[in-house]
Amino acid sequence: MLNFIKDKLKEYYKKASIQYIISISFTIVAVAGMIVVGGALYLRFLNSTEEVVSKNNQAIIEQVNLNLDSYLRNMMKISDTIYYRAIKKTDMAVENIKKEMDLIYEANKDNLISITLFSEYGEIIDSYPLQQLKSNIDPRNNDWFQNAKNKKENLHFSTPHVQNLFYDPNYKYTWVVSLSRAVEITKSGKTSSGVLLVDMNFSGIEQICKNVEVSKNGYVYLIDTDGEIIYHPRQQLIYSNLITENNYEAAKFEDGNHIENFEGNKRLVTVKTVGYTGWKLVAISPMSDVTAGYYEFRVFAIFIMIFAIFILISINMFVSSRIANPIRALEKAVKEFESGVVSLNIPENGSYEIQHLAKAIKSMVNQMNLLMENIMIEQEAKRKSELNALQAQINPHFLYNTLDSIIWMIENENYDGAIIMVTALARFFRISLSKGKNVITVRDELEHARNYLTIQNIRYKNKFSYSIEADEETLDLTSIKLIIQPLIENAIYHGMEYMSGEGDILVKSYKKNEDLYIDIIDNGLGMLQEVADKLLTEEVNNQQRKGSGIGLKNVHERIKLYFGEEYGLEVYSEPDEGTTIRIHMPSIEFESIREAK
Repeated sequence: MLNFIKDKLKEYYKKASIQYIISISFTIVAVAGMIVVGGALYLRFLNSTEEVVSKNNQAIIEQVNLNLDSYLRNMMKISDTIYYRAIKKTDMAVENIKKEMDLIYEANKDNLISITLFSEYGEIIDSYPLQQLKSNIDPRNNDWFQNAKNKKENLHFSTPHVQNLFYDPNYKYTWVVSLSRAVEITKSGKTSSGVLLVDMNFSGIEQICKNVEVSKNGYVYLIDTDGEIIYHPRQQLIYSNLITENNYEAAKFEDGNHIENFEGNKRLVTVKTVGYTGWKLVAISPMSDVTAGYYEFRVFAIFIMIFAIFILISINMFVSSRIANPIRALEKAVKEFESGVVSLNIPENGSYEIQHLAKAIKSMVNQMNLLMENIMIEQEAKRKSELNALQAQINPHFLYNTLDSIIWMIENENYDGAIIMVTALARFFRISLSKGKNVITVRDELEHARNYLTIQNIRYKNKFSYSIEADEETLDLTSIKLIIQPLIENAIYHGMEYMSGEGDILVKSYKKNEDLYIDIIDNGLGMLQEVADKLLTEEVNNQQRKGSGIGLKNVHERIKLYFGEEYGLEVYSEPDEGTTIRIHMPSIEFESIREAK
């Protein structure tokens, strides 16, 4: 198969023009280079786009981390302020820290839910603004309490949860993140351990992460060190098990960018650890968002490549045309000569070899034109000879029979009939000769037909009648000589001779659609239309026929030869009904032809 294609390409390449070969060869090389360069640039664009998206995600996550870090530092500062400026300086046996709590809460109430100081036994020492602990709640059973006790001098941040320690007079179920720490409490000069709890409003963290735009379908979520979700834009759906998140795997990632396949989707994951807490910010960008702009770039790149290819093809065509134009000009001149153009303008430009070839072709064309001119002169002479021969083919039997009839009439003292026949015969021959002219008026051609009908009517002893009808406007039109008489002869010999009754021949001339028509109509035996159609196309044996010998086909060919292929004879016939032979010629005034000569 490959060899077949290779052979076909070689064959096509051999038949191709010089310009085509040059332009196609350069274009293929240029297009191949363009595709390679374009492909390399496209791959570079893909890589750079991923790098830009990765850096953009890192910048966004850094900003979110700064905002979250600022928020957490503020909460830690609140905790430090209460501890170091209030708890450490106050003897709980004689004073309380409600005033300090009140001041700090009012200053940060948008971010705080409550501030509470617990003893090591879980008893409330001071709290604001929520103070009444639920009866069935033991703070010591909570993770934040245990973690604070086990991590002295360290701060502990819990995962988001509903505030469930205190009765809320507004019956709100507020989501909080608890910041707890172990503290030393002074009472009557003695110190004991306790836990300071600061419940932060989770909406503060939510607002920081909520409106972050990573990509069209991207988002940011927050997890703790174990991978538990602290914030997620689809948190409720995750808790309802309607969707899942790859948060536990994300907890294992180092800070930076990672590519993961999750549930069949390729995603760009950017991770950043939040200081002091061990929490991790995770930015998710589906790779479909990253590659969303690839289609527009591909369309733009393809457009640029097509435009560049168009420019290259144009340049290649221009260069190749400059090389091939002289050869194409010679080729065009040769084709014009082949199509019959005699006078050629053969250019002699281009390289030396092409100029030499042009001179050789010009010399050859001149010689061939001379030969063709000589041949045309010979053919014209031959055609005129054949035409004259056709016109001269008057059956001598007609003349002999007519003379015999005249002699018989004289012997029978039918002098009037003899005079009519001699007169008609003289006029018949006068028009037949017409001083050697090939064209005469319709008037003379009809007169020639009338004389012939007169002679034949006398010879056949009035076996048929005849009439000639001519529109006045047709009489001075041009006709070829001797075209009606052969058709009347055929009508008599083949239509009238074997009739049992009286025959009738009608000759009429008229104009139709600005053309000249002459109909020869008889009521003779007729023939099938299929036979009539063959009279003008098939060879007819004239040796055993009566008549002038010129025949229908000769008249048909003479008309075509003189006026053109669209003119000639038409034969319409029907058995026992008769035959109509229609002559079709152009309507040309005879005077215009005579003046032209």
